[in-house]
Amino acid sequence: MTLDLDPDTDLSFTRTLAAPRHLIWECWTQPEHIPHFFIPAPHKVTAVDIDLRVGGRFNTTFEVEGNVMDNHGVWLDLVPGEKLVFTDGYTEGWKPAPEPFMTAILLLADAPGGGTTYTAIARHRNPEARKSHEDMGFFDGWGTVATQLEAYAKGLAG
Repeated sequence: MTLDLDPDTDLSFTRTLAAPRHLIWECWTQPEHIPHFFIPAPHKVTAVDIDLRVGGRFNTTFEVEGNVMDNHGVWLDLVPGEKLVFTDGYTEGWKPAPEPFMTAILLLADAPGGGTTYTAIARHRNPEARKSHEDMGFFDGWGTVATQLEAYAKGLAG
């Protein structure tokens, strides 16, 4: 599955993870797994609340350098084992967020050797929000998350 990307508002990368697709899906959709990979260490996820259905909540709480950050969002699209789309543009009940940041699209496909082709896309409402996210370290941060996800999922497989 491919999506048309807009270089003015979208950031993305694709990586092959050495873990099976069903485990990558499980890690992203089961709340007990999220704290193990979701933000770059040494930062921590301290709470997760998932209602895995379109319009269901995807809420996380982070601790970053002693600061608590609540992130509330919803699932926009779910194709089991293939695609997850979530946003902070709305909260549960389709309540618009006052200052949305992005919509995330994760695409999963089987890769040779039993791994997963993992594509992460961050869509932003305007070029300025995209640039801000890139300047915050999108590629390093999301790359670190992919590395943590791979290591964690491999541990589940073993």
